[in-house]
Amino acid sequence: MKKKSIAIFALSGLMFLSGCSSSQAVETVDLNSLSLDEIIEKAKEEGKVESVGMPDSWANWEGTWNGIKETYGLEHTDTDMSSAEELALFESEKNNATKDIGDVGQSFGPVAEEQGLTLPYKTSYWDSLPDWAKDDDGDWTIAYYGTISFITNKNLVKDAPTSFKDILEGDYKVSVGDVTTGTQQQCAVLAAAVANGGSESNIQPGIDYFRELAKQGRLDKGEWSLSRLEKGEIEVAIIWDFTALGYRAQIEENNPNANFEVCIPSDGSVQSGYTTIINKYSQRPHAAALAREYILSDEGQINLAKGYARPVRAETDLELPEDVKNLLLPDSQYENVHKIEDQQAWEDSVQTLIDTWQEDVMAYMQ
Repeated sequence: MKKKSIAIFALSGLMFLSGCSSSQAVETVDLNSLSLDEIIEKAKEEGKVESVGMPDSWANWEGTWNGIKETYGLEHTDTDMSSAEELALFESEKNNATKDIGDVGQSFGPVAEEQGLTLPYKTSYWDSLPDWAKDDDGDWTIAYYGTISFITNKNLVKDAPTSFKDILEGDYKVSVGDVTTGTQQQCAVLAAAVANGGSESNIQPGIDYFRELAKQGRLDKGEWSLSRLEKGEIEVAIIWDFTALGYRAQIEENNPNANFEVCIPSDGSVQSGYTTIINKYSQRPHAAALAREYILSDEGQINLAKGYARPVRAETDLELPEDVKNLLLPDSQYENVHKIEDQQAWEDSVQTLIDTWQEDVMAYMQ
């Protein structure tokens, strides 16, 4: 399972991997000036697409890549890495690019654009995308989103928590992972803040919340993972809803005695999206554009929902098949969910969070 890191400035090495290598300039393509038929034709000539951060096991990318191959004949390979690593790779390789497209956390789309790493492409579904989910020119377009949820092993915890307040009143351990490096984990802190009156510009209530759990000795020191959940090493984890639902399905398929409950905390949670970015230096820009086109198509969006993610077009013009809709949590659980709207405030808070978490929370976990 990939970790979507927001610690952009903590990167090492990758920015300099190809600094001394020779390169040939790549002619920038204006994808938005081409018709879809032209993109399809040129993409088939390119023959393949190489992605980063889009592995088969995450949000059913496997179904998407299979669909792209079946529909257009494009071969595919992926290298899994964090959002920050994806941007660093695009920057370090530049005209020697080996990768064409990546999937990054919502906050990284504007960062990639600011760094001049993106190639705009709006797709034919542009008018179907909510305004919050797209850049003006298509440098980034959100395809799906997740909401912070609880997954509880009911064989270990009889009364599964349905709110952050429930967790605070419990006696079991809670796994949140490494908040200093992961977007998913940082959003868990923001969700706790929102549930206790905070916001993206005021995450202190979330820090206070987890500090209290740490003082009680109830914060799990390890990283959450599918294998740890399966082994019964984790009682409650705070993770994306699509991750939790996917884990539950995999575990219960292999073990009929497994019993996991997934829910959105009723006293508040947060939603954040993931966006594709097309590498400005891609050697196969048309194949990358066609991949984004497919991802935002009805078929591509339904594939993401089969991976338990909420496809962005479900907010506008896409009606999910009933059997796919039934894979997801009911809409009623999302009534008290906060969308991250003040992105700059959130980015500023994250930079503070990294130090504060170590000083105010991890200090009590030693």
